[in-house]
Order: sequence, then structure tokens, then C-alpha cells
Amino acid sequence: MTKFLLTVHVIAAIVAIGPVTVAASMFPPAARRALAEPGDPRALETVRLLHRICRVYATVGVVVPVFGFATAGSMGVLGDAWLIVSIALTALAAAALIAMVLPRQEALLEAAEAGETAGADTDESTETAGGDKNTGKNTGKNADDSTGKSTVTAAATKTAPDTRATAQLAMYTGIFNLLWATVTILMIVRPGSTTGA
Repeated sequence: MTKFLLTVHVIAAIVAIGPVTVAASMFPPAARRALAEPGDPRALETVRLLHRICRVYATVGVVVPVFGFATAGSMGVLGDAWLIVSIALTALAAAALIAMVLPRQEALLEAAEAGETAGADTDESTETAGGDKNTGKNTGKNADDSTGKSTVTAAATKTAPDTRATAQLAMYTGIFNLLWATVTILMIVRPGSTTGA
């Protein structure tokens, strides 16, 4: 029974936590691309997909500690120091994912979606200004200049906070990944030395 529980625990960790760590690491650069190119539907879809993977597999990842406790109880190591440390680090990793990573991903996704909408509105405004240009060169030129300046100003205003947001998300994602890597090392090294498996 112990081997079965341990097998399920390891498989669940690989299947559930693995995709989250990979997708979460890919999200910040993907979000930067989507924010820099608001008219690119492929970039936005990539951000949506990565966020969906993180959210879904984070929910599935609940089974990892469940089978972990069952395995530890079967092995009789619930009181061992390495397991207590692993439990604490797992709780910290889960808190980092739920409180710091996923909400920031959602905020960046909403910003990218808003940027796509704003980009579409800008294109429509440019087309309208171009139509006016056919009836009056000076009017069209002024409209184009005004539209261009507004677009540049909006882009400049948006770039700095978005860069900080993605950098902050990358930092929290790195903390999450580091915590899980530490837990994995503890699970590999200490259980082998205490159970003789």
C-alpha cells in the first residue's frame, strides 16, 4: 500500500505541479509581448492559455499534499524533521501561488485584453481620420498628428508600470519555483535515507 500511495503522490506532483511551474515561468515574457503588441491576437491567446494552465493545474495540485500525508502516515514519518519542513515549504509555495502569482497573472491578462480593445479603437480612429483627410488635407493632418501623439503618450504611460508588473510577477514566480524545488530535494534525499527504499 505504501508503494502505491508513494507512486500516486509522485505522479500527481509531476502531472499537476510540473505544468504550473513551466507555464508560470513562461507567463511574464508572454505578457510583456502581449502588452507591447496589443493588436497581436496570438500573443494574447498565449497569455490566456498559460493563465488557464496555471489556474486549472493549481486546483488539481491539491491531490499532491493529500497523497503526501497518506504516504507519510503509511511510512510512519509524520514526525520527522524533513517532512515537517517540507510541509511548511509546501504551504508557503501554495500561498505564493494563490496570493501572489495567480492574481498578478489575472491583472496582466486583463491589461492585455484592455490593450487589445484600445488598439482596435485606435485603428478605427485612424481610419476615421484618414477618411477626413480625403475631404480636407489640413484637417486630416491635424487629426493624424493628434491621434499619433495620443497613441505615443498612452504607450509611454503604459509601458513603465507594465514592465514593473511583469518583473514583479517573475520574481514571485521564481520564489514559487524555488520553494517547490527545495521540497522536491527534501522528498528525494530524506525519504530514501529513512525508509531504505
